[in-house]
Amino acid sequence: MNEIGYKHYMFVDGDLPGNGDDMTLPGHEALMITNRAEQDAHITVNLYFEDKAPVKGLHLTIPAERVICFRTDLPFCEEQYRIPFGQYSLELLSDIPVCASFGRLDRRHNLGYYVTGYCAK
Repeated sequence: MNEIGYKHYMFVDGDLPGNGDDMTLPGHEALMITNRAEQDAHITVNLYFEDKAPVKGLHLTIPAERVICFRTDLPFCEEQYRIPFGQYSLELLSDIPVCASFGRLDRRHNLGYYVTGYCAK
């Protein structure tokens, strides 16, 4: 299989939105990761905040040849960490190349959904 993806991602515009008035579709952010390899991907997650010390060394495992979507407003990573509301950045360090995207359903802005930019190496 052709190698595709990266081992290092940085999503710099994390900002958990409020839920809005309709709880049937609450505001949230999500991290989507695809592992095309024939082996599991082991990912370390580091979080950086505007007003507090970073949280480093959280863990995700993405099974071989699977896609996983994580809502970041729910308990997150194997450690079940709950990201607080407010500004943050999310860093992914994977042992094998994966493809990752980060999006937001923002109920404050007329149900707007968009994917934030990222830099990878």
